[in-house]
Amino acid sequence: MSSRRDFLSTTGLAIGGVVGAPHVFSKTKTAPPLHNTVIGHGEFRYRADMLWSQADPATHPVNDCHEMVQAGDGRLFLLTNHKQNNILIYDKKGALLGSWTLNFSGAHGCTLNQEADGKEFLYITDTQGRVVKTTLEGEIVLELPHPAKVGAYTERDTYNPTETAIAPNGDIYVADGYGSQWILRFDKTGKYLDKFGGRSTQPVNPGKFMQAHGIALDTRGPEPLLLCTERIRNEFNWFTLDGKHVRGIYLPGAYISRPVIAGRHLYSGVCFGAMPDDYRMWQNRGFVTIINDKGEVVSNPGGHPPDYTGGHLHLMLQEQPVFNNCHDVCVDDQSDLYVCQWNSGKVYPYKLHREG
Repeated sequence: MSSRRDFLSTTGLAIGGVVGAPHVFSKTKTAPPLHNTVIGHGEFRYRADMLWSQADPATHPVNDCHEMVQAGDGRLFLLTNHKQNNILIYDKKGALLGSWTLNFSGAHGCTLNQEADGKEFLYITDTQGRVVKTTLEGEIVLELPHPAKVGAYTERDTYNPTETAIAPNGDIYVADGYGSQWILRFDKTGKYLDKFGGRSTQPVNPGKFMQAHGIALDTRGPEPLLLCTERIRNEFNWFTLDGKHVRGIYLPGAYISRPVIAGRHLYSGVCFGAMPDDYRMWQNRGFVTIINDKGEVVSNPGGHPPDYTGGHLHLMLQEQPVFNNCHDVCVDDQSDLYVCQWNSGKVYPYKLHREG
């Protein structure tokens, strides 16, 4: 049986807008060896389109493609940490529709939220210590204060936020996943309210974090819950909106990225994977995992099928090297997926066309 203890014992605004007709990059691209391979399991099988993006790297380069969201009008907003273009805007066919930048070198988290009047905004986290709310055109309309300025942290506490989630009442939750491991809550105006979590060094310690990498609002149950990534412990954990731990699931070997809820399922990119009989974190072993609303893994595109022999989930591993390090999954309105990767040769997102 997979053991957490065994595993742990081994281990300023500057908008440069480009908006107009779709731009199609016309240069011939060589197809990678696994281009068009069908991956995944059961009802969640996909054809891997590794040449989906039509952005020209000469004019719209990327470093890491961190996260992607789809707006109500169907456009896809990709967040990168290249200061020249933090946001690339695509259509579903991969044509580039536009771009803008905030000059963030640590752009990491991108959350889309629709407000009561129907208007949509992006919440962008920069791991260098900034969290901003922007229009879809890149105008900053709100910046959250540094926790040390509002009494949440001391001046010596590290603050390197990675993700946000927005509650139904507009409260903003910030995961300090590369910093002090707190989940900080602000109201919709940016006023600091409270925090929960904090750093843990224990193999099993519900409610505290080794790396609170991602956070999302889960509305699939009778009341909304916060769903938090505990990457180093290979866990997803659910909390009430006031920070009380509810439950968690353990995904042995899967160093998961942010949680993405679409329909009744939870999707996540596995940024780092394990090796057989080795629970340590290894790069270039990524895949995608899909979990139903009972907490059961139903498909691992790029990975081995989930194995529940004996009534428990066994170590999950990469099967086909379609991906290196999956940092995010975007699920579009046709149930196709877009996979963003970190530290993977500056590749653009791959599209997974639904086959199952």
